Amino acid sequence: MERAPDEPAARRAAESWFAARGWQPFDFQRRVWAAMAAGRSGLLHASTGAGKTYAVWLGALARRREGPGLQVLWITPMRALAADTTRALQAPLAELAPGFTVAQRSGDTPAAERARQQRRWPAALVTTPESLSLLLTRERARDELGGVHTVIVDEWHELVGNKRGVQVQLALARLRRWNPALGVWGLSATLGAVEHAMAALCGPGGELVRGRIDKTILIDPLAPAQPGRFSWAGHLGAQMLQPVVDEIDAASTTLVFTNTRSQSERWYQMLLQARPDWAGLIALHHGSLDRAARDWVEQGLKDGRLKAVVATSSLDLGVDFLPVERVLQIGSAKGVARLLQRAGRSGHAPGRPSRITLVPTNTLELVEAAAARRAALAGEVEPRHSPDAPLDVLVQHLVTVALGGGFDADPHSSGGFDADPDDTGGRHGAEAMFDEVRSAPAYAALSREAFDWALAFVARGGTSLAAYPEYHRVRVVDGRWRVADRGIAQRHRMQVGTIVGDATMAVAWVGGGTLGQVEESFVARLRKGDCFVFGGRVLEYVRSQDMTAFVRRATRADGVVPVWQGGRMPLSSELARSVLRCLADASDGRFDEPELQLARPMLDAQQRLSRLPRPGRLLAETLRSREGHHLFLYPFAGRNVHLGLAQLIAWRLARAAPGTFSLSVNDYGLEIVAANAPDLAPLEDGSLFAPDALLDDLLASLDAGALAQRRFREIARVAGLVFSGYPGAPKSMRQLQASSSLLHEVFRKYDPGNRLLVQARDEALQHELELARLREALQAMASATLDRVALPAPSPLALPLMVDRLRERLSNEKLNERVARMVAEAEAALDAPARPRRRRALA
Repeated sequence: MERAPDEPAARRAAESWFAARGWQPFDFQRRVWAAMAAGRSGLLHASTGAGKTYAVWLGALARRREGPGLQVLWITPMRALAADTTRALQAPLAELAPGFTVAQRSGDTPAAERARQQRRWPAALVTTPESLSLLLTRERARDELGGVHTVIVDEWHELVGNKRGVQVQLALARLRRWNPALGVWGLSATLGAVEHAMAALCGPGGELVRGRIDKTILIDPLAPAQPGRFSWAGHLGAQMLQPVVDEIDAASTTLVFTNTRSQSERWYQMLLQARPDWAGLIALHHGSLDRAARDWVEQGLKDGRLKAVVATSSLDLGVDFLPVERVLQIGSAKGVARLLQRAGRSGHAPGRPSRITLVPTNTLELVEAAAARRAALAGEVEPRHSPDAPLDVLVQHLVTVALGGGFDADPHSSGGFDADPDDTGGRHGAEAMFDEVRSAPAYAALSREAFDWALAFVARGGTSLAAYPEYHRVRVVDGRWRVADRGIAQRHRMQVGTIVGDATMAVAWVGGGTLGQVEESFVARLRKGDCFVFGGRVLEYVRSQDMTAFVRRATRADGVVPVWQGGRMPLSSELARSVLRCLADASDGRFDEPELQLARPMLDAQQRLSRLPRPGRLLAETLRSREGHHLFLYPFAGRNVHLGLAQLIAWRLARAAPGTFSLSVNDYGLEIVAANAPDLAPLEDGSLFAPDALLDDLLASLDAGALAQRRFREIARVAGLVFSGYPGAPKSMRQLQASSSLLHEVFRKYDPGNRLLVQARDEALQHELELARLREALQAMASATLDRVALPAPSPLALPLMVDRLRERLSNEKLNERVARMVAEAEAALDAPARPRRRRALA
């Protein structure tokens, strides 16, 4: 038997390695070393730059054994982190573990390197959830992965709340089946509900280690010169350009974070226009740029060659950029965890302070800045909950395991399901596989019926697809469920994973060379000669061919900016509650934070024209304009919830008096506009917010079928029902949509009980409308004291909702004219002599 090193000696060696560098191990690092030496699993939760990596890595080295083969898997959520992580893990090896090798394996790894690894596996492998699942599809997966004794999941907060995290859970269940002594450790700096997150990774009995070190986090605002009494989305953007330029100029290296790729493109262009001499000194980084371009930017940051980088969440995580002195956040981060994660990009080392400066794009974001600092200092970080038994991921995993050596069937099982291909009343074998899947926390409550349905589905395609051989993906061969068809095996390996986005097209120069990817739907709207901004350049569109948009440099200096789907982030519940507390303080005359002082003209204007929202009260404003009758409500539940609430409330109002409504929502509230005055008695008696029949009313008020069908497209691709195409011949989004729409219609007509259809509807409600949060918001509105105010003119809270609605149907020039008139009316109402206003508080 191969001998493991003496663990006390290994820990002494680790202490010596620290001391040689002038470091002193923190208590939490020693706790992790001791827990790992004892064979325990757990979660290390410590601030960014505190030393989490070496806490778990040196603990893993202490468990190493002599001899060949994989021993440690390090799972990272982003391929971009793999190279940095590999370098960090290699640093102590020469002194602590000579001969112990580390390599990386992801979608970016060249085929020749993957082949070398397969001939002689490294001792440790840095990989992604998708690449780990691919390893599980190998015929000799058990031989190659059965010797793994430690798995470390970095940035667990990025995975726990989505299907990639479920994919990791299922992979770990497979590894534990082969090695029951497997140790699993998660790393995170920004988690709420830490115990839940740990249980989702380790199951019951994990050890939670909190890394408490003295780490100063500074959160401050960049003050606008004229915040104004009225503001709306993007209102302060141009005004804040010069202050941002000054901040960048005064620092050695600055990271400028935006929330969307489109916003990053715009700000990069604005900075270059303001400072042309910064060409070559500032750069752009987001996930749609070519890998080589992103690598160049990351290396420039590490070397200190770049003065500033405008980035999205592509630089949020673990990459170590010690030269970064300043971090700026354009607009609200919309969540406490995201804010802390980005703050940690500066001062990324123990003992160094982290500072993030918030750049408001409208005056209300000043209030969000104060609220974010309060929530961060109070440790009010958003929880992330693991999805509950998603069947599309299970279906994919069953095919993965069937490829990777297969799994046992009961001796009596033929695997044919000839009597009834969709029979879920009896068991279809695979008892050990059922138990293994249930050991993954996301599937702990999975019923035998649901498992049998999934197994029948991958074996015969269920009721409606039984006649099509391509959906007969697994069958029993020599007592084991296997994938026998080479074509099915190839297609499955090509699209393993749960990352599903809109189809993209490569952007390439006519003369050769790739710039990155944009969504196919954007390119479809371009005509030859149109110009657009991408990668910090103005490009002229030439033609499309083989899912590639060919371009050349434009002679014009401007162009449209691509808009990627999924760009808008809703305000988190934690941040929303903190905003309400700030507004309550302002209502009571307390403006203690600098951000509230800056926003005071707007807050005073809101107080004079209406009221300021506060916890336990619901502000309802009404306004008569030439457009009709407006109702404004401010639940502060986030954009997604407000979208569902606006549809629901409009539908309930229309039941009493049918009519046409126009809707608008933002993170603070919603607007409903009707040509004729609606009966607001249900508002005053609270029945408008009754939770009774919520689901039925919500489904009736929305085009729920369209929402579910859109969600089904993603589920169909994860479950392997739709194939994205071969390398060099990808399918277009139109083809993928047609395929998934056809399957959706077939299931709806001939297999209405199909569990993937049910999952699609549930996910549409839970994720797109945040049903649980919507229910909570309705309950809070029903129990709140109603403050109803008849407005003489748009209030500072109402104006942004009106502008957002008008923006959808007016050109920029006409919109600017309309907004100017509305602001003038509101300013006149503020400056008019005081007169009694219709303000009522209703219990």
